[in-house]
Amino acid sequence: MGIKIRTFQDGSFLEYDKGSFDSWCVYFTKASGERKPPRDMDYFAQLKELASRYGASRVYDDYVHIYDRTGKKISEAVFSEIHILAEYYGKDALQVEVLLSILYMTMIAEEQKEYTRLGKRIKRLGVYQLLMEGKSIRESANFTRGMGWRDIAALCEARGF
Repeated sequence: MGIKIRTFQDGSFLEYDKGSFDSWCVYFTKASGERKPPRDMDYFAQLKELASRYGASRVYDDYVHIYDRTGKKISEAVFSEIHILAEYYGKDALQVEVLLSILYMTMIAEEQKEYTRLGKRIKRLGVYQLLMEGKSIRESANFTRGMGWRDIAALCEARGF
């Protein structure tokens, strides 16, 4: 077991634990006890589905709201903002709260990586391509694999982040 960071109303929770690279691997544990690290493909599929119901701009803007508040340290204030943002989504509020919390924690993990040149921007590029450029889930999740950081940084800068 890692360090429990956020527990949700249904008893599920998020934690950091050792992964294959570092101690900043995010794990999601369902109320049933099933535990696994969320993957880009999984939460990108959820983002795409939410965008089809609520609009890509709304989902992206809410993500950017959290992105702008993400640094190297966990903030309870940001989790509170995520909870408030999620209420807009009505019956999907819990799903959105979990999803935005996962994205928040994965961005913190990106910021924590030693010698990172991209940090959380790499996650934003994928989310932007998915929601604003209409790329597929698979393409958005895998686009930067094998690319040099300078090329990725240029793609981010061209999009204003």
